[in-house]
Amino acid sequence: MIVGIGIDLVECDRFLDWSAFKKQRIFTKKELEYADTDNANAEKHLANFWAAREACLKALGTGFGDEIGFSDVSITHDDAGRPELLLAGGARARLKELTDGNAAVHLSITDQDSYSAAVVIIEKI
Repeated sequence: MIVGIGIDLVECDRFLDWSAFKKQRIFTKKELEYADTDNANAEKHLANFWAAREACLKALGTGFGDEIGFSDVSITHDDAGRPELLLAGGARARLKELTDGNAAVHLSITDQDSYSAAVVIIEKI
């Protein structure tokens, strides 16, 4: 049963002006390292990660705040390069609340030109 769906669209150029401090506050060390491996598209990778975070929060029915911090939702990649969500802290607690601890979280990210988009579906299994 699907218990949450979220989508987000982000302009990649939004991340051009972000300071290193702001990026370090929002993104994990692994995300920043991943983006830095492709300097020509670093902002696009960060936009992808941001869109995925926002889509996840929408699927969880919440936002960033007292219960869920920036580090509670992050993106990693499996061995094949497919993006995956990592949920910790408040985000993980909210997921458990929605699914009684039996969840599948699906993430799809795409980008074209100066836009990044992500969709998250939370399924109670």
